[in-house]
Amino acid sequence: MAPADFLSRLRETARLMVGLPRYDLYRQHMALHHPDAPVMSEIEFFRDRQQARYGGKSGGRCC
Repeated sequence: MAPADFLSRLRETARLMVGLPRYDLYRQHMALHHPDAPVMSEIEFFRDRQQARYGGKSGGRCC
């Protein structure tokens, strides 16, 4: 594995460990699986993920 690939994976792992999912992956998921549904803004996405992680009632996953 190239050093850049390793660092990229390490960065992604660290982000997920502290509860920071990637907005770009969310948008890709929505485009593929829910093309007619509205897409949250980046701020809405961040708040939704915080609520899901720290005790909100929004549920969590869509699928």
